[in-house]
Amino acid sequence: MSLDNEYILQVRGLTKTFSGVTALDNVQLNLRKGEVHALMGENGAGKSTFMKILIGLLRPDSGEIIFEGDQLSTKNVSESLKKGISMIHQEILIVPELTVAQNIFLGREMTRLMPGWLDDQRIYKQAEVILSQMGVAINARTKMKYLSVAEMQMVEIAKAISNDAKVIIMDEPTSAISDKEVATLFAIIKELTRKGVAIIYISHKMDEIFAISDTITVLRDGQYIATKSASAIDTNSLIAMMVGREIDSLFPVTTARKGEEILSVKNLSRDGKFSGISFAVRAGEILGIAGLMGAGRTEIARAIFGLDRLDHGEIRVKGELVNINSPQDAIRQGIGYVSEDRKGLGFVPNLSVKDNITLSSLLKHRKGLFIQKKSELGAASDMVGSLQIKTSSIDQKVANLSGGNQQKVVIGKVLLSSPAVIILDEPTRGIDIGAKFEIYKLINQLVAKGLAVIMISSELPELVGMSDRILVLSMGEQTAVLSKEEATQEAIMAYAMPQ
Repeated sequence: MSLDNEYILQVRGLTKTFSGVTALDNVQLNLRKGEVHALMGENGAGKSTFMKILIGLLRPDSGEIIFEGDQLSTKNVSESLKKGISMIHQEILIVPELTVAQNIFLGREMTRLMPGWLDDQRIYKQAEVILSQMGVAINARTKMKYLSVAEMQMVEIAKAISNDAKVIIMDEPTSAISDKEVATLFAIIKELTRKGVAIIYISHKMDEIFAISDTITVLRDGQYIATKSASAIDTNSLIAMMVGREIDSLFPVTTARKGEEILSVKNLSRDGKFSGISFAVRAGEILGIAGLMGAGRTEIARAIFGLDRLDHGEIRVKGELVNINSPQDAIRQGIGYVSEDRKGLGFVPNLSVKDNITLSSLLKHRKGLFIQKKSELGAASDMVGSLQIKTSSIDQKVANLSGGNQQKVVIGKVLLSSPAVIILDEPTRGIDIGAKFEIYKLINQLVAKGLAVIMISSELPELVGMSDRILVLSMGEQTAVLSKEEATQEAIMAYAMPQ
């Protein structure tokens, strides 16, 4: 029975527990046709559990879900898809050996008159139509394993559209795509909503939320907090609802004194990746690096750290010319690096907090042929306390920590090698707003202690808010170095766009 004809989806009193732990407690949501409804909350707020219930992956303990006027009770994802509810997951779900078209229609393959015979011609033709409508230049016959992560994400979006969904849940849909592709996605969303499709949009990026959303609902610790019109709320108020406390400024101000030049590079080049890169960073300074996807930001960081070979150029540390051919060389020269791929390269998931933090500095705790466990434990414990890493035990597996605390473990591991300069590549990617604030405070603490910090980020508000200067890249070349006064988002984008 319909609760209100104004809404395509209504949720009342939704509750879900796991082994006695309450994940959702009396949650509610009202979703209109043709609106973009942002669902906000820190990691652990209950967003993922809520969406898994809507898509049919989980069953609630109690509560009511009304979809198009009728009680919704789906037993699995297939039933939800048939009813018109689709989801784009943050973790990309693909079959690498199948083509783009086969992935788009996986589980809904078109057949010929003969049962069991696939109509490949229709599958590829329909996939090409959908990709064309999206404005995406991807060959429908290409195997998924040959696509970039950003292209895979666009295929996931195409899959949701192909379902003729009435409600599409988008969970961090821009986490791995470029600014150009974000603009394409937003255009797709506007067209979908024009046709009456309702979007539930989950993101930690505040600029996106206010750019695309009509309505915002906030969850905190599994409980419903509030629903507001996006036009009736500002960033600080939204953050306060999410974290349960006021944050005066998302980007805490630092007054670190600038010291000597720690790292300088001149005419760095790597064929096909970047060329003619020159910059310097001083003690107590944050140098931001901006650029569109493919501009060469990560490639430069990897080359400085010795992960990739340089073809030309020189690197100096505290004025001395150094040769860096491996990460070990970089660490010996006082250079630390936190990769953008936290889960793939930053930590070992099944090792403990202690073992991950000391992984790069075990030689410091060696005596003869043996590791001095007491020394190792003391160093790890001190770092956990210093960085305020929230863990039940120093022996807890890092895989079981929140994204923000995982990132602190990675930074702690780098800090134990006593770097003079630390390169942070996308340091807040995939972590919630409260955890971001903690990372920002940590970065400011590092520069206050005299470290030089190079911060690479795709989030322009983050770069503008945190950096003393910003180096802008475009297609592998540097186009500007902007002072804090000059560094507006508009100025950065003007220099970042290919000429």
